Amino acid sequence: MKIKQILCIFACSAIASVAIAQQAPGAGGAELDPATLTEAQIAHTQVPQALYRLAALYKKGGDYERLAWTLQRLTALQPNVGDLKLALATTYALQGEKTKTYDLLLAMQKEGYAYDLANNPNFAKVADTKVWTYITDNLSASLKPFGEGKVAFTLPKGDTLFESLVFDPKRQQFLVGSVREGKIHLVDKNGKLAEFIAPNAENGLWSVYAMAADPADDALYVASTASVYFKGFTQADYGNAGVFKFKLSTGKLEAKYLLTPDARVTAQTLSSIAVGKNGLVFAADGLRNIIYRLDGGALKPMVENPRLTSLRGMAVSDDGKTLYFADYALGLFGVDLAAGKGFDLQYDPAKLALGGIDGVYWYDGTLTLIQNGMSPHRVIRLTLSADGQRVTRAMPLDAANPAFGLPTYGAIDGDGLYFVANSQKNQYDSYGSPKESAKLEPVRVFRSNLRFAWDKGGIEMPAALAKPAPLNTFKPGTGVFKSVEGGSESVTGN
Repeated sequence: MKIKQILCIFACSAIASVAIAQQAPGAGGAELDPATLTEAQIAHTQVPQALYRLAALYKKGGDYERLAWTLQRLTALQPNVGDLKLALATTYALQGEKTKTYDLLLAMQKEGYAYDLANNPNFAKVADTKVWTYITDNLSASLKPFGEGKVAFTLPKGDTLFESLVFDPKRQQFLVGSVREGKIHLVDKNGKLAEFIAPNAENGLWSVYAMAADPADDALYVASTASVYFKGFTQADYGNAGVFKFKLSTGKLEAKYLLTPDARVTAQTLSSIAVGKNGLVFAADGLRNIIYRLDGGALKPMVENPRLTSLRGMAVSDDGKTLYFADYALGLFGVDLAAGKGFDLQYDPAKLALGGIDGVYWYDGTLTLIQNGMSPHRVIRLTLSADGQRVTRAMPLDAANPAFGLPTYGAIDGDGLYFVANSQKNQYDSYGSPKESAKLEPVRVFRSNLRFAWDKGGIEMPAALAKPAPLNTFKPGTGVFKSVEGGSESVTGN
C-alpha cells in the first residue's frame, strides 16, 4: 500500500474512539473524543482497525502529533508493514523532527527497504543537511536492479487473470490457472497455451486461485472459489469454495472437497494451497484467515486465529514435519504439524523485513519468498537452522527488476523458481471486471535461480536469537494457534 492509502483507510472515527475507550484505563467504557486522546491512551490500543481510522482522521485534520502517536502504535502492532514505517517517517518530517526522521529511515535501510525520497516535498523540512543526502543516496541505491533472473516466457494478453502456476516434471510442462475463466492450460517454455481443464457441470470449477501438484500420486490439486471475478459467476454460488483433485496426467476429475457454506459469513475464499509429504494437502482462506487440512475426505480447520490479517503463500518442508505460511502484514510463521503448535520464525528484524510476502516455496532446506509488499519488490532466500525455526542467513535473489509489476505466485522446476511477475489483479475493479481492457498486458513469467550465491554473501543472522517477546493481543506466532482436528493448542505469552 502507498502512504496515501495507509492514511486514508477508513474515515469514520466513532468506532476508533469506542475501541480505545473500552481499553483506556479509567475511561469507564465512555466514548472518547479523538481530538483529546493522549499518547498513553493511543499506545494502549490493541485494535489496528481502530488505529487506521484514527490515522485517517488525524491526517485529514493536520494533527501530526497524534498521527505520529497512532502510527507509532500501528508499527508496534504490525512491524512488518513497511508502508506504515514510511508513513511514520513522513509524519516526523512534516513536524520537522529531523532526528526521528533520520533514525527511522536509517533503520529501514538496514532492514532492506529502498525509496526515492530526495525530491519528495513531504520531507522538505528535514532535507537541508548532509546527513539527509547520505540517507537518501543509500535508500535509493537499493532501487537498482539486482540478481541474474530474467523473464522466461510470456503468456498472451487478455481478460484471463492468470495467477497460479504448477510444474509437471514428468511431462516437463507448466500448468497455468485462470481466475476469470476457471480454466487450466498447459503451457510450454515458449508460453504457448493449450486448454487442459475447463469448468463444466461435472467438475463445477470456479475461479482458479491456486494450484499444487503431487507428481508421485499423479495428482493436481486446485483451490477454486466462486468469486465475482469468475465470468461464469452466479449469485447462488457466491462464497462457495473448495479443493478439486484432478489427474495431473489427463486432467480427469477424481474428487472434490467443498467447504460447507456458512450463513454467518458472506464469503469463503481458498486462495492458497500446498502439498506435503505423503500427499498431505493444506488450503488457506485468505479472507477468514483459516488454514484447512484435507483429512478423511473433508477440509478440516487446522489453524485459525483472529489475530491474523491476510494469509498468503504456504510451503511444507521436505520431511513433512513443518508447514510454513505467510501473513501479509505480520510476516512468516510455522506450524509443527506433529504437535499442532504454531511458532514465530525467529530472525533479526533489524536486518531483515519479512512483510508483504505472497509466495512461499521450500527448496533444499531453504525457504524462498516473493515479497510484493516490499519496496523494492524482491525474491529472497532464507537459510534455516536445523530445527527449521530460525533464519540463519538471508540472500536476495532478484530485486527491483524492471519486469516486476506485481510478482505473486509460481512453481519450482529444478533450480528455478518460475512465477507471475506482473499480476494483472490491480487492473480489475471490485466487481471483478477489467478497469480498462486496453491496459491489460501479456503476463511475464520470470525465472529466479534458487541456487544464486548459494554459499556466498547474504545477510547473516546472529548465532543466537532471542525468543520472541511476549505477544501483544494482535500478533500470532507462539500465541493461540488452534489445531481443531488432532494435535494440541499452544498458548504462551498471552
